[in-house]
Amino acid sequence: MRSRRVYSCGCCTRIPRRNEGKPAIRPPSPRVPSLSTPLEAPPSRRERRGLSCSLVGTSRRSTTGRVTISDIAERAGVSIGAVSFALNGRKGVSDETRERVLRVADELGWAPSTAARSLAEAKTDTFGLVLARDPHNLGVESFYMEFFAGLEIELSKRGYSLLLQVVGSPDDALATLRKWQRTRRVDGVVLTDLVDGDQRAAFAASSGLPAVVVGDPSIAGGLTSVWTDDATSMREAVRHLAGLGHRRIARVAGLGSLAHTRIRDDAFAEETAALGIASELLRTDYTPEAGERVTREALTGEQPPTALIYDNDVMAVAGLTVAMELGLGVPSEVSIIAWDDSVLCEHTLPKLTALSHDVVAFGSHVARRLFDLVEGAAPEAFLDSTPRLVLRGSTGTASI
Repeated sequence: MRSRRVYSCGCCTRIPRRNEGKPAIRPPSPRVPSLSTPLEAPPSRRERRGLSCSLVGTSRRSTTGRVTISDIAERAGVSIGAVSFALNGRKGVSDETRERVLRVADELGWAPSTAARSLAEAKTDTFGLVLARDPHNLGVESFYMEFFAGLEIELSKRGYSLLLQVVGSPDDALATLRKWQRTRRVDGVVLTDLVDGDQRAAFAASSGLPAVVVGDPSIAGGLTSVWTDDATSMREAVRHLAGLGHRRIARVAGLGSLAHTRIRDDAFAEETAALGIASELLRTDYTPEAGERVTREALTGEQPPTALIYDNDVMAVAGLTVAMELGLGVPSEVSIIAWDDSVLCEHTLPKLTALSHDVVAFGSHVARRLFDLVEGAAPEAFLDSTPRLVLRGSTGTASI
């Protein structure tokens, strides 16, 4: 009997058809989904032809105990082809199926094969940033708009893009980073708004995902960090107000869970205590509405502060409005200092004294350090700047 010639590329097998002269590919038999599983668009002939070679893992049952895409397909109730598309971040499956496959892959502890890891060396020309913030507030707070601009200045020079994801919680942010790392969606990430013991920093360090922490080295977990010396700036602001005769100072602070807020809180408490000044900490969520509310409560209390230091510009403007509504003169009766100087601070009446640093340049600095990491640099801590006090019309001598 005449033998048949078999062609193999290592991932799939070509067997000549009986009635045709050219070889054909015999793809793995897809698993038939259950009736409850949404039907996916079948792969085209070209996609089937490259299916075995494009899998981020092997499609055969492993005899070594390693989790395969067949295991994932069986657990998720979908075809092997759908698993391949989901793991590779390709079109052809619904968002619901993609999330189910990725969840099952995490549960089973799936990891790419050695061959697939070698393919992962290809760059995506994309950096990622996940924000666990209310998207409505991002357009109000000038810091992030300027920070994004600074990132883009450096990214555009090298043909890179910024992938920005806004999520509802820190857990969602961590899940997004895991997905990006697993699907090789980005070359590196920028981490902002860290908390003490932040799981995102721990994940980046353990997974080898290049990451730059925007914050103090003490909370970076050994990752590269780019930071501003907020503690020194806060002490300078308190000393300036004390020098003007203010003995009751309030700090209108942001979210207490954030590490950079805690650093400012500690510096404020230490400096006011050292100078023998009565201090008050007013907690907010950075929004102008919250800034307005706590300012009104403080200024109408039994012992109102004669000066307030705000954690951002929009809350300072809201506080200025409240003071005027209460008939208090600024700065004759109340002094105001804003953090993160912006154009907004220069167009109020009076103009706002502010702790200022170049946020656009800060963003560019962060991007440069991330490029350095991708190119093989070792993690380091970089002091970008110390915000300086810019004196304008909203601070003056305390009234007796």
